[in-house]
Amino acid sequence: MLAPGQSVRVRDDFPERRAPAHIRTPWYLRGRAGRVVRHLGDYPNPEDLAFGRPAERKPLYHVEFDRRAIWPEGSDKDTLVVEIYEHWLERA
Repeated sequence: MLAPGQSVRVRDDFPERRAPAHIRTPWYLRGRAGRVVRHLGDYPNPEDLAFGRPAERKPLYHVEFDRRAIWPEGSDKDTLVVEIYEHWLERA
């Protein structure tokens, strides 16, 4: 389990290039560093559910990213918080 405030990196992986896939992790965040905000609970993996496969429950987190590193436009008050499943996160 990841803890709030923990530094993480989104896996730099593109399984959709290898085979049909349903990926909830935005491509523009892959390989990017962020910070765990909170654990949202454990839910069936939507990447399996999309294909009607049995879905193991996976921890889901709010992860905050430096918005300026991804999109330089906008206000310094803007934040980017995304829901990401734990199997897409690596400890940084």
